[in-house]
Amino acid sequence: MALRATYRFTTDEYHRLAEAGILEEDDRIELLDGELIIMPPIGDDHCGRVNSLTRKLSRRNPERWLVSVQNPIVLDAYSEPQPDLALLRLDPRAFTRKPTPADVLVLIEVADSSLAYDRGNKLTAYARAAVPEVWIVNLLDDVLEVYREPRGERYERTLTLRRGESVSPVLVPDVALEVAELLL
Repeated sequence: MALRATYRFTTDEYHRLAEAGILEEDDRIELLDGELIIMPPIGDDHCGRVNSLTRKLSRRNPERWLVSVQNPIVLDAYSEPQPDLALLRLDPRAFTRKPTPADVLVLIEVADSSLAYDRGNKLTAYARAAVPEVWIVNLLDDVLEVYREPRGERYERTLTLRRGESVSPVLVPDVALEVAELLL
């Protein structure tokens, strides 16, 4: 039986691939745990939800957070995923470098065809990097999945919220958002 050889890319090597033109800027590829993950094309519903959330969250509390849309988050030397949205701490450095888990208030993934990946490897990587809170806007079940309290490779606290309920980010507890607003 032959052994399968693999190679684990670092974030620096990932960027060199892009600089060399091997990866194009419009390629939908994420680096997660050293692997290049080809992401499915963004569908109409997914695109519309990301645009809607961007508008609502940007207007909601511009003095409390910066909304970053489909931009990378540097988790470690082997992972640089691109969540659909990130609510980031307001910090002047946010305009001069890529954010890290210390900058994150909440990461938001809009999931339809990517639901298994978002709940699986990606959520594990976020927990391992101690991202404080992840929300998955689950388009298939029309619910908001909330993941909090990262421990090792998992989140200790999970909530499934429906229309009619509200949610407040752990790090911004005085801001309540209606789940129905997030699901539209």
